[in-house]
Amino acid sequence: MTAPFEAREVWFLTGSQGLYGEETLQQVAEQSRRVSAALDGAGEVPVRVVWKPVLTDASAIRRIMGEANEDAACLGVITWMHTFSPAKMWIAGIDALRKPLLHLHTQADAALPWATIDMDFMNLNQAAHGDREHGFLLTRLRQPRTTVAGHVDDPAVRTRVGSWVRAATGVAAARELKLARFGDNMRDVAVTEGDKVEAQIRFGMSVNTWGVNDLVAVVDQVAEADVDALVQEYGDLYELSADVRPGGAQHDSVRYQARIELALRRFLTDGGFGAFTTNFEDLGGLRQLPGLAVQRLMADGYGFGGEGDWKTAALLRVLKSAAAGLPGGTSFMEDYTYDLVSERPKILGAHMLEVCPTIAGERPRLEVHPLSIGGREDPARLVFDAAPGEGVVVGWADLGDRFRWVANEIDVVPPSEPLPNLPVARAVWEPRPDFATSTEGWLTAGGPHHTVLTTQLGADELTDLAEVFATELVLIDAHTTRRSLAKELRWSAAYHRLDQRL
Repeated sequence: MTAPFEAREVWFLTGSQGLYGEETLQQVAEQSRRVSAALDGAGEVPVRVVWKPVLTDASAIRRIMGEANEDAACLGVITWMHTFSPAKMWIAGIDALRKPLLHLHTQADAALPWATIDMDFMNLNQAAHGDREHGFLLTRLRQPRTTVAGHVDDPAVRTRVGSWVRAATGVAAARELKLARFGDNMRDVAVTEGDKVEAQIRFGMSVNTWGVNDLVAVVDQVAEADVDALVQEYGDLYELSADVRPGGAQHDSVRYQARIELALRRFLTDGGFGAFTTNFEDLGGLRQLPGLAVQRLMADGYGFGGEGDWKTAALLRVLKSAAAGLPGGTSFMEDYTYDLVSERPKILGAHMLEVCPTIAGERPRLEVHPLSIGGREDPARLVFDAAPGEGVVVGWADLGDRFRWVANEIDVVPPSEPLPNLPVARAVWEPRPDFATSTEGWLTAGGPHHTVLTTQLGADELTDLAEVFATELVLIDAHTTRRSLAKELRWSAAYHRLDQRL
């Protein structure tokens, strides 16, 4: 797939006004170029930061916002009021903006030249004045945005700007996303259902269904030579026992998964899809439930959801796009069972087959085992334990009157004991702040059993994404208590009901 940050950029917009005169405006331009260049050169910011000429009137502001909307490369805009920039002239432009906005509250230099400060200096360096005017207007317009305060030489500031850029990348991925559902949802399951029309209105994604046999037709066209080449790649990347190697009793199963992978890649590429779902209850002419094929597609950045779960598939694609290039991994996940005798109780997560190898802690093993559900041939899959590390699990629920994201900060840990008889990839984690508070909170919030597990992103990116999408985010972290979460859910319900009437 195309790299999420390839040919992408954010625009750096500086506000001022004509009152100060041309000499001052030239100084504003020079200093704002310097601030923009510092962000552009920062390793924490994964795309180009493009400086735009200083904005001093309403027509120029409205025009640049329209250009940002229409430029496919532009992920969003950073605004900074270097001097005082009367906010009423920003109304039309901000009202027109349809891309993420970061309000950067900074100044040209971190230190003040105390001995030489005069009124000329004060008039030039008054972001503390101008950004308050700007912040008021953004709030008055109810403009979704992220606000970052501090000097751009501060690594913490650059990191927060970088997190916003990653969230803006996820926003672009959602708005560009075409998602293919091969069949429908698993029968009688509630939480994987959802309003696809509302999702397209709010997030921009297009979610539609294709018959499984449309994919089978492509599977049947795959050339044997292409299967040979892909199977050779498997041998280079994964641990293979003798029975799955060429000539082994289970090698044909591996070849069929390679055939499914090649067909899926062709189908998704030709259709411009960034995410997809499958359903073991609706396999048509497929001999196996896609397992290895799905795992490898997820590793390349595709979103996926099992049992027709399009919401989780879309969320996975969005978070993978935002996380590109960071250490760690991001995967489709499902809560399965608990270890309740440990000093810190643990959750064992897995799925029937489809866990992304980007979270693996060791070289995955390619294995073939029976699948106790679905009634098809034994499918090939990658088996591994997830690498330890800090992470977050995120689930997407449709509450009827609104969407809700439920997230829990976690610590991925090694299994308490080996799992020699569990023939699937898995992750074990300790939820924060503790098992009881986390799990009771998740259940009370209506969080789903399908999630995205990521050790690449955290609360900052999720918060920025939820803000842009005007979507409720319930975050369970180390500071959560039963009482605080109960209050948050009540207040949030009241807010969203009132918000719908405004």
